[in-house]
Order: sequence, then structure tokens, then C-alpha cells
Amino acid sequence: MTVGVVGLGLIGGSFVKAYHEAGERVLIWNRSATTRDFALLSGDADGVLDEESCKYCDLILLCIYPEAAIRWLEDFAPHLGAHSVVMDSCGTKRVVCEACFPLAERHGFTYFGGHPMAGTHFSGYKYARADLFHGAPMVLVPPAFDDIELLDRVKGLLAPAGFGSFSVTTAERHDEMIAFTSQMAHVVSNAYIKSPTARSHKGFSAGSYRDMTRVAWLNAPMWAELFLENKDNLLRELECLIDNLNAYKLAMETEDRERLAALLEEGKQRKEEVDGK
Repeated sequence: MTVGVVGLGLIGGSFVKAYHEAGERVLIWNRSATTRDFALLSGDADGVLDEESCKYCDLILLCIYPEAAIRWLEDFAPHLGAHSVVMDSCGTKRVVCEACFPLAERHGFTYFGGHPMAGTHFSGYKYARADLFHGAPMVLVPPAFDDIELLDRVKGLLAPAGFGSFSVTTAERHDEMIAFTSQMAHVVSNAYIKSPTARSHKGFSAGSYRDMTRVAWLNAPMWAELFLENKDNLLRELECLIDNLNAYKLAMETEDRERLAALLEEGKQRKEEVDGK
């Protein structure tokens, strides 16, 4: 198999290392020549992904921001082979899928939306690792939902990454869910750490603080783009959170212990319902 990877950050770099470790031929494209050359010199990649070599790729993974992924595919689409499958790894799906599905249809290759549900709060190639996706969920947005043979083919192409499960959905449903499961966590964590008290927390914090603040350490330009692309879903989740926080705030302001306890118990029970004890 020949795999092309576009973008050598944490996700792209981990794909490079995973496929290289599996013995596949890996071609790379990156905006920064320094990182690209490092990956080549380290032996993680076999060559450069360009207009000539891309036509031989069985799979091309776009591991860059949504707008950049669209621009890259617009430039390279005329050069891709009919057997090629192109898949993005962007954190939102509606914008990129809306632009890229028609490109694939026009030029005769296959495009899939994808979102590997794995990562860390670190970014960059130096933090990439071959086992990042081992056991992780992978979300797929296919061009059609009745082509089981194509879906099986794509799962086979992704097998060297070691994903533990696959979910198939629409771009719209993906963005609705990701606003809650990922984007909200980053917004809340990033806002929470801005309390003046955070500067003197040492000696007074443990697991709860670490869990709450882990994803405050984020790639700001990337997340700003993702938030704005998904602002309708994210704003709806934020409004729900603000309403809930105001209910706790009112209970404390009015010293309504019974109401406060009921709100806390409701949250505990909801956690048990959705995730188990």
C-alpha cells in the first residue's frame, strides 16, 4: 500500500509512523520543509507527496485545518488516480465534506470524511507516535451509506493505524456531537483556567484540577477555526451550560441547600445514566 499524509502535526505524524511501522510506503507533504525533511531523514517516510507521486497513492490522509484541506485537494484533485481514497482528519465535517465530496465526484476518486478520536494536549511532529490510534474510535462520513464494499475497503486501508472501532454518520450529526464531546470541553477548560486564583493553586490542587485544565493547553488558531465553523452547535451547547450554571448560582445566592443538593444529585445521576458508574 502507498499512503500519502498531508500535514505533519501530531495526527499526521502519528499516521506516518503507524503506516511506516506496518511496512507500508509513506509519502509526505508539509508546509514546513524543515519538518518534512526531518521525517524523511529519520526514515519515517519514503518520499515526498507531489503532483506526480499522488496518483499512485491508495490512501491520502489530510491532517491539516479544514480550510487548508479544501485548498490542498482543489490543487491536487486533477492529479489523483481513480483508485485513490482521500480522507480528511478534521475536527469538523460539514464545511470540508461539502467542498470535497463534489471535487471527488468531478475528478473520479473517492473521498471520505474522517475524524480519529485520539490525541493529546501536545502538538507537533515530535509528539507523534505510532500507537496513538491503537484502540481509539474512528468516525467516518462516507459519500454513500449503502456501499458496504467501499466501507470495508476503507476500514482495510485504515487497519495499520490500529483503530478499535468505527462509527459511520453524517457530517451534520458529527458536528452536533463533537460540539458537546470535544469543543465544549476545550472552551470550558480554557475559560476555567483564567480565574485569578489559578496563579496560586499549587499545593491545593489534585486530580480534579488536572482533569479540568488538561485541554486548556490547545492549538489556538486551529480551535478558533473549528469553533467558528461549528458555531451553531457550539453556541447551543454553551447556552445550555450557562443555563445550568445559573441554576447552581441561584441556589447558592439564595442559600437554597435543598435545591442545590437536588441539582448536584441530578448531575451525578445523569453521569451514571450516560457513562455508568
